[in-house]
Amino acid sequence: MQNDRKQIFAWALYDWGNSAFATTVMAGFFPIFFRQYWSGEVDPALPTFHLGVANSLASVIIVALAPVLGAIADRGSAKKRFLLFFTLLGVVMTGGLYFVQAGHWQMAVALYVLATIGFSGGIIFYDSLLVAVADESRIDKVSALGYALGYLGGGLLFAVNVWMTLSPETFGLRDSAHAVQVAFVTVAVWWAVFAIPVLWLVPEPRAGGARGGRAVREGLRQLVATFREIRRLKVVFLFLVAYWLYIDGVDTIVRMAVDYGMARGFDVNSLILALLLTQFVAFPAALAFGYIGQRWGPKLGIYIALVVYIGVTIYAVFMERTAEFFVLAVAIGLVQGGIQSLSRSYYARLIPKDKAAEFFGFYNMMTKFAAVLGPISMGALALLLGDPRYAILAVLVLFVAGGTLLWFVDEEEGRRMARELERV
Repeated sequence: MQNDRKQIFAWALYDWGNSAFATTVMAGFFPIFFRQYWSGEVDPALPTFHLGVANSLASVIIVALAPVLGAIADRGSAKKRFLLFFTLLGVVMTGGLYFVQAGHWQMAVALYVLATIGFSGGIIFYDSLLVAVADESRIDKVSALGYALGYLGGGLLFAVNVWMTLSPETFGLRDSAHAVQVAFVTVAVWWAVFAIPVLWLVPEPRAGGARGGRAVREGLRQLVATFREIRRLKVVFLFLVAYWLYIDGVDTIVRMAVDYGMARGFDVNSLILALLLTQFVAFPAALAFGYIGQRWGPKLGIYIALVVYIGVTIYAVFMERTAEFFVLAVAIGLVQGGIQSLSRSYYARLIPKDKAAEFFGFYNMMTKFAAVLGPISMGALALLLGDPRYAILAVLVLFVAGGTLLWFVDEEEGRRMARELERV
């Protein structure tokens, strides 16, 4: 039932849970622990390169799987089963990071890649359930609610994890390294617990009802058909290309910001506190962008965020002091959730509702394919130049190009084409 408050809240709580992986693991402790604990004494540029490769490898796998799994899930009414599978994969692999010993960076990368696949794969099916819980009149606000709760929930656990590392004796832990290892376990538990409401309370949208091998066969056939449909749906195709370009910059900054700050010689604890600040700034900001989307349209909100990101990227090149990283963190926090939530709700307006998982498979494929290029380009540029200062500029052109293409996306035409496809 669309617009049911209990189902909407249950759906949004998944973001509250899995965002702990994005904050504590992906953006926070993994880059630091990878550089200082798992990588050992190496060339400072190498951990940046290895981290970029790890993020890109996970993205390549999701690029290959996302649209196929989305098609199968739509034909077999299996969105929630796929969501459960990828959630369990992410939870187990994240918890497994506890056991990786110092110097074993290869094992850390392997678990991180698998956990990231679980995180990214789960998002495909979580996003596809958005159209099941909200209609067009509320979709911007509901999408923003998910991101807002994600920032708040992920931020609260991250705050506890930061406290654990700064004062390990308070929690009966040996030292800060042990606290980081335990933090990975807390993320796994947090993610698992808050995945239960969406799996329990949000109904599975019914589609073809195929099962087993039939669902796979029908899903693959539908994938081919949908790829052709996307090529014909010019508005959807144009938006996906624009999104692919600008979200590359967003994801790269999320995944590489702390490593960038460390490579620049900024204090690690300050970087973590700046990242924590980002989460709590992003909570009300995401809600505000939901209002902007409902009041003036999601396109305007996306452009506001893109202008800020362009400014942030240029600003990052000239940073000299740790205090300036806090300014950057606040600026990112103001727009990060907004650009993500409004992109999701804008796309949901343009697609046939009965093929949501499949179309969101392509949407997330664009996200992950962009993240293939961003982190590895930044890492390679840092390795090539021997100075990470200018590596961040690798993402600047993507913000500009994505914003330029977005200008030509016609929302009304996209809605009309989607409705026609639903009637076929």
